Amino acid sequence: MRIAIVGGGLGGLTLARILHRNGIDAVVYEREASRSARSQGGSLDLHPESGQKALAEAGLAGRFRAEARPEGEEHRILDPAGRTLVHHRPRPGSFSGRPEIDRSALRDLLLDSLPRDAVAWQHRLVAATPRPHAGFKLTFDGSRSADCDVLIGADGARSVVRPLLTDAALSSVATLVELTISDADRRHPDLAELVGPGNLWCVGVNQILAAQRLGDGSIRVGISLPPDDRHPGAYRSKRALLDMFDGWAPNLTALIEAADGPPIPRRIEAMPTGSRWAHQPGITLIGDAAHLMPPVGEGANQAMLDAAELAAELVSNPTDPDSAIRRYEEAMFSRTHPIAEMSARVQAMMLSPTAADDIVRFFTPRPTEPAPAD
Repeated sequence: MRIAIVGGGLGGLTLARILHRNGIDAVVYEREASRSARSQGGSLDLHPESGQKALAEAGLAGRFRAEARPEGEEHRILDPAGRTLVHHRPRPGSFSGRPEIDRSALRDLLLDSLPRDAVAWQHRLVAATPRPHAGFKLTFDGSRSADCDVLIGADGARSVVRPLLTDAALSSVATLVELTISDADRRHPDLAELVGPGNLWCVGVNQILAAQRLGDGSIRVGISLPPDDRHPGAYRSKRALLDMFDGWAPNLTALIEAADGPPIPRRIEAMPTGSRWAHQPGITLIGDAAHLMPPVGEGANQAMLDAAELAAELVSNPTDPDSAIRRYEEAMFSRTHPIAEMSARVQAMMLSPTAADDIVRFFTPRPTEPAPAD
């Protein structure tokens, strides 16, 4: 059984690792030239019931704990004047919650766990064609090709594999502008103290200025805005961004001024909630290719859990991959539907006119109700 995994992100690599750990070979086809070809983004919090569970299935829980930063769970929410609305402090050294880990560190951890030839770098898929009897022919940029019996699309939001299963259209849900402040402790100690070891959200009307501490000492700044039709060039200067935050506290807008290099804007998209497809033999999707959601903390976790659940089915049914895929898909559709609905609600709440009040209520623990009297 020749298994092809298209996409070397967290989901694809987790799937390959668990399969290899159980004696099933799979090749990951990745369009990037090497693991260091581009930045992997900021950090993420791995949830015990999904991302951490998948790493345990991969036999990598110990390595994860060595790389993770439980202090990164600290989370502060401020208003535009710089007043603290919410301040969550995790228990020092505790891994019982959702510890943060840099995406690059997590990806390296997974890559290091695989045989060297498990990832075919610089293989950008341009077409996948069903073969006459079963399986698929894969055509890559540069006229290279390969055959497989099972094709798994783990190739993200712009999946090349997805159209073989569904014509679900993506819709814009936000505009995100990213900046980076390197060596923050030395170059900008005041901003390092403001952000702290975890995440900072500054919430205004229809806009959020966020900052996140990474393990290398840098700060990743993200500006979230409602979706619009403006050309990305409208967000490519710091001056234009500062004008959007006119009137905000200077120590907050300093996060924009201190950034290295120009801002990087991108459109955030999502698939329709409840998207699914009719099962087809020998092919399926995981992660953003299967259920692209607004980025509110579930995407990577669900992608890794997809990988663990699909791997478990394939390991249990090595001679009947079609039945394994069918069972995986039905379980995945049921699991991700409510999560996608929740993610859409949170995304809309974060960029609403009443976002500050809504977010404070969302993150404020409800008081425990008294036990009923006997």
